[in-house]
Amino acid sequence: MRKCRSLSRFEGVAAGTLCALALGGCAVNPACPPPAAPPPAKLFRYQAAAWTELPGWSTDAVQEAWPAFLASCRDLRFRPVWSEACTAAAAVPPDAAAQEIRGYFQQYFEPYRLQKGAGAKAEATGLITGYYEPLLRGARAPSAQFNTALYAPPPDLLSVDLAALFPELKGRTVRGRLEGNRVIPYYTRAELAADPALRGRELVWVDSPIDAFTLEIQGSGRVQLEGGGTIRLEYADQNGQPYHSIGRYLVDQGLLTVEQATMPGIRAWLEANPERMQEVLDANPSVVFFTESPLGDPDEGPRGAESVPLTAGRSIAVDAGYVPLGAPVFLATTFPASDAPLERLVIAQDTGGAIRGAPRADLFWGSGDEARQLAGNMRQQGEMWLLWPRGLPLPQPPPVTAAR
Repeated sequence: MRKCRSLSRFEGVAAGTLCALALGGCAVNPACPPPAAPPPAKLFRYQAAAWTELPGWSTDAVQEAWPAFLASCRDLRFRPVWSEACTAAAAVPPDAAAQEIRGYFQQYFEPYRLQKGAGAKAEATGLITGYYEPLLRGARAPSAQFNTALYAPPPDLLSVDLAALFPELKGRTVRGRLEGNRVIPYYTRAELAADPALRGRELVWVDSPIDAFTLEIQGSGRVQLEGGGTIRLEYADQNGQPYHSIGRYLVDQGLLTVEQATMPGIRAWLEANPERMQEVLDANPSVVFFTESPLGDPDEGPRGAESVPLTAGRSIAVDAGYVPLGAPVFLATTFPASDAPLERLVIAQDTGGAIRGAPRADLFWGSGDEARQLAGNMRQQGEMWLLWPRGLPLPQPPPVTAAR
């Protein structure tokens, strides 16, 4: 039996919406005492900046990001805010040099520093992490070797976009399932085996629960099948449970230090302690479901949330409430586990469950072992500048910057 649980603002609105959709109403769990008043909301603003304030802008090989921007423009050009800039981009020669591309951006865009807080407490730096496209080994049928399933979305997973009823929740979706005439949270990772709707939804079985978990964190990846052939699995949906870092769990349990809690460090600990594998993985109740697609061009990255292929080193995942998908961003951080500057033009083409607020980004490093090492070791501080079409109204961000 579920204990009472306090609902966040979003969950409260979402629960009411789902109840209205579920057979005219739903029973509720025992009410919790009213929660304490939330802390004051943090402020967020787009701070106008000069191009000379962007470190490395004048020396970055911006032409490396140009194909990614053009790919985003193919859809953005039909939206009024992007029409002029994307039409002008199509007129730039495909082999244009960095200087010409910089000139284009300086003519059609203005830079805005992403800043949270206000006054003396204003912060312009935030967490910059990395991700990549992993390669797993799998089979179409389970066996002693291939015993960890990756699933398509189950049919009992309810997914409701709240924006039609509550415009302030634009981009927010609530997920749950029906139990009789009640709407309740969907199964957590630990509970998932009890879901009969998952039977027959297995896309593939892989030979490593750590690799399967990593694929969920990365959001997409390749699976080399036993007997030949490689497929691509891409993000399809999520169970609606909050993302919890297993690295943080291991640190809180005193099993790793903060410095050791990188993806390589976490993997090494799990491989050395297989008897605690499931316990640690279950510490993250969030589960990702996938859709299968052909690999296609092996040199092309997976599709991000914007439905265009990601470009290694030039695509980032963002919180789209602050950085609209398709927008160019200038990123100033450092290379993974290093003080060496990493200052470059990137394009916001993806989102992620752990990417909340701004400044906050996840840099896509590509595929292969080098990309895995870079992504696994990247946990840097950095600054971000949104490049926004000149003279047009800025995006309207959510009212708070705290993780939602």
